[in-house]
Amino acid sequence: MAAKKILMLVGDFVEDYEAMVPFQALLMIGHTVHAVCPGKNAGESVRTAVHDFEGDQTYSEKPGHNFALNATFDEIKVADYDALVIPGGRAPEYIRLNEAVLKIVRHFTSGNKPIAAVCHGAQVLAAAGVLKGRSCSCYPAVGPDVTIAGGTFVDIPIDQAHVDGNLVTAPAWPAHPDWLSKFLEVLGTKIEL
Repeated sequence: MAAKKILMLVGDFVEDYEAMVPFQALLMIGHTVHAVCPGKNAGESVRTAVHDFEGDQTYSEKPGHNFALNATFDEIKVADYDALVIPGGRAPEYIRLNEAVLKIVRHFTSGNKPIAAVCHGAQVLAAAGVLKGRSCSCYPAVGPDVTIAGGTFVDIPIDQAHVDGNLVTAPAWPAHPDWLSKFLEVLGTKIEL
């Protein structure tokens, strides 16, 4: 297996598990993962939040860990990357306002490169205008964003993931095993036991 170079777009209040788990898992497999945030440099951190499902109408939110960035947003060359990961949380609500972020998403879409988005990450896909004619899953409250952007919202169990070509999506962090497994398939990563 040839190692891949993966770009992860984060921002303050990214969902802790949705950033940490894929970042560490993809590194563990041997891929290079660069976590970046608009306006921040390598060595700086973003704050995370832990979202949980405790029987309320929506998720609860608690402070998470600081997540260290290992690349500088303004210095990345997107053509050097094989795939893109967009975690959820509240960060997508803000990073989707950055035109450079949207341009990055469009680059991966037009190049048919693998994209993995989870939870509120679909807000970035919708803002980039890359969902027209596509199907994807996300946190159910983001489903209307997908539909308005011309996509089809796929309502699946919270522990499942959905694949549409190069796009791998899931509703939230409980889907990590299925989401990461499907993303690795799309990446062409083979793991032998």
